[in-house]
Amino acid sequence: MEQVIKPSVEQVIKPSRKLRKFSIGQFVTMLMLAAFAIVILYPLLWMVISSMKSYNEIFNDVWGLPSTWIVENYSTAWSKGISGYFMNSFFVTSVTIIAVLIIGSMAAFVLARYKTRWIDIALIFTIGGMMMNPQVALIPLFNILTNLDLINTHWALILTYIAYRLPLTILLLRGYFLSIPKELEESAIIDGCTEFGIYRRIYLPMSVPILLTTIVLTAFFAWNEFLFATVFIDSETLKTIPSGLMNFRDALRTDWGVLLAGMVLASLPMIALLIFLQKYLVQGLSEGSVKG
Repeated sequence: MEQVIKPSVEQVIKPSRKLRKFSIGQFVTMLMLAAFAIVILYPLLWMVISSMKSYNEIFNDVWGLPSTWIVENYSTAWSKGISGYFMNSFFVTSVTIIAVLIIGSMAAFVLARYKTRWIDIALIFTIGGMMMNPQVALIPLFNILTNLDLINTHWALILTYIAYRLPLTILLLRGYFLSIPKELEESAIIDGCTEFGIYRRIYLPMSVPILLTTIVLTAFFAWNEFLFATVFIDSETLKTIPSGLMNFRDALRTDWGVLLAGMVLASLPMIALLIFLQKYLVQGLSEGSVKG
């Protein structure tokens, strides 16, 4: 018969010791991250729960669960205008993202590939564009868009969003482009590739992480922007979600359940986008900071 070998006490205790190798600093760090996650996630959870409460329950039992889950608040919010606001926001955000990617990547390619005095001046102006406060430029922008007959159109928002997102996009893409080896460009030139071919066949395919990062940042800005959307758009049929949700408030009584349901519906696309692209968001920001 084969002899049964029993594990020693040290072998039994050894795996459990691995679980105790957390230092005090690591434990404190994990505790702080957990607290930070609770601070971020609990308001979202409260908004979802309260969106299915009645008007009286929201005020009388703020922190409790609803006695009856009123899912109809979502259909009411959708029928009261969220559907139209949703499509307007989707159109404005999509056009803004496409334009920012095309213009920003081309500008970043030029700023990263060439070294002249005019390139340095253009880079300084690009950095200066990040310092422009939206509140300061509100009146001049309103006058310019009025003269161009663009007030109360989606293009008033699209052109403004493009202008405000381009500086950051150009700087992020330029930093990433600078990390691309020059040998690839030299090989492409020897093979007879044009400047646009280098941009399209080398720079863009190798810059997918930072391009996806740009999509996330631009989408969050355009989808959630409130100031310009409120001032530049008056028509109910053209309003985006941030300004359109203001119509759910009433001077005498606001149905907070329906309003919160509308806020949940407005948050879902950006939450889904962040979940699917969060890996590329971190990767693009970290790799793009190698050179500058």
